[in-house]
Amino acid sequence: MASSAKGLSQIALLGGNVARDDAARATKAYEDYFKHEDDSTRTGNYADVVNKYYDLATSFYEYGWGESFHFAHRYRWETLRESIARHEHYLASKLGVRRGDKVLDVGCGVGGPLREIAAFTGASVTGLNNNAFQISRGEAMNRRTGRHDDCDFVKADFMNIPKPDNSYDGVYQIEATCHAPDAVGCYSEIFRVLKPGGIFASYEWCLTDEYDEKNPEHRAIRQDILLGNGLPTARTTHEVLDALKKAGFEILEEEDLVKTADIPWYEPIDPYRRWSPFRDFWSFKTTSWGRNITHYFVLALEKVGIAPKGSVNVSTFLKKGADALVAGGKTGTYTVMYLTVARKPEVSSKKLSKSFSRKASSAAAQ
Repeated sequence: MASSAKGLSQIALLGGNVARDDAARATKAYEDYFKHEDDSTRTGNYADVVNKYYDLATSFYEYGWGESFHFAHRYRWETLRESIARHEHYLASKLGVRRGDKVLDVGCGVGGPLREIAAFTGASVTGLNNNAFQISRGEAMNRRTGRHDDCDFVKADFMNIPKPDNSYDGVYQIEATCHAPDAVGCYSEIFRVLKPGGIFASYEWCLTDEYDEKNPEHRAIRQDILLGNGLPTARTTHEVLDALKKAGFEILEEEDLVKTADIPWYEPIDPYRRWSPFRDFWSFKTTSWGRNITHYFVLALEKVGIAPKGSVNVSTFLKKGADALVAGGKTGTYTVMYLTVARKPEVSSKKLSKSFSRKASSAAAQ
């Protein structure tokens, strides 16, 4: 599903919900969060970091990616768009949901995956997003595509989901909870709103075992990935798996899908890749030529006052983030598709532990 807002029509959306006169100030405030490697300032202000990022970056994402802002496991015979749809279907197949079930998409962007997964499964899918601009874009796309009956949005922080316990038959996230300041806290909220026996399926961004904290090149790659992608911190695959268990989940599957793909995950944003216009013309925008054309076009628009001030800075840090992701992929230090499939027990371990504690206290009292 390609976005209808293309080309020149995207210009009016630059800056998202940031007032035009405040765009340069918001861009600088965002960049200031990443002046130092210490994550504490970013994790302490994660909502502001992430909201500023998506207000500033969403229009660039739509221009470059369409409606689904994520990478994909890709076979050599697939186009990028085909692989993105299959990647979404594969995750949805792990949920075991059917028509009439209720599913939550945590960190849904403008809703490309939720519309695809609703069509694929027949379930009703709610997108959770804390960015008002992205929700407004998603609601417009729902109306345009006719998906407003089985797809909706709720504006909320995934660290505090405003839904009752046991609300959803399935929950998934695609490259979104990497924005969480605390993985255990985020996964615990997902655990709470998922029905007993329900599945949480996830594609997570992670540092791999190849990452060496003592290596200056690795640390620089990590820092630029954070800056260029609005991340307050970065976690390893082991930390993600441990956080899921601490939240109460049973792990059914875990795999780094990077290892089984024919085409490297970072290939779509590698500016020096071989580009085939007859097979995948759409991806020209992320080639070296495409990136430069976009960058200098935005520069010209900012100079003449059509694009808000700060737009070029946004383009610059997005390019830096993309280059860092490519470097992370080529060095093997970063993955964007660490698959985990986890189940909420029919009787959660947390409830059992509380029950045992009550029984032990009662026995001791006797």
